[in-house]
Amino acid sequence: MLEQAQKMQLNLQEVQEKLKDIEVESDASSSLVKVRMSCSGKVLSVQIDDSLMESDKNTLENLITAAMNSANDAKEERIKSETKKTMEGIDLPKNIDD
Repeated sequence: MLEQAQKMQLNLQEVQEKLKDIEVESDASSSLVKVRMSCSGKVLSVQIDDSLMESDKNTLENLITAAMNSANDAKEERIKSETKKTMEGIDLPKNIDD
């Protein structure tokens, strides 16, 4: 069991390193606002369509917020996916009490 725990720890470290280089992109309102984010949570870029520059401040703020939240959700899903993929090869016990 100790060997499995060590392998799991190494795999998790591998996933964390890999996630630093993975990026996700999301948008709001038919790509009027786009956000690119790393899986480590760093916002890499925000793009705002020129047509929104004439919008009211509240609309622009809401679209940016929606795009940021969507990018964060995409990041979380990618982290889950990468972690699951990495951990598939480890045979962990289903219930420690058994």
